[in-house]
Amino acid sequence: MPKQKTKKAAAKRFKFTATGKVKFKRQGKRHLLGSKSAKKKLQKRAGGMVFSGDVKHIVECMPYGSK
Repeated sequence: MPKQKTKKAAAKRFKFTATGKVKFKRQGKRHLLGSKSAKKKLQKRAGGMVFSGDVKHIVECMPYGSK
């Protein structure tokens, strides 16, 4: 049986915590920051946890990352 492949786009965007939750970083903090307010840039600094309904799909995309 061949090995499963990891979706590299998902691997770059999501990480698993030790308890199995999925965390991510906010988008929009790379460039064109001059037009964004300080409040918006401050809010984008914080990451977040993926909604529980979407975790199943991310685990399918990253079969070896969730273990």
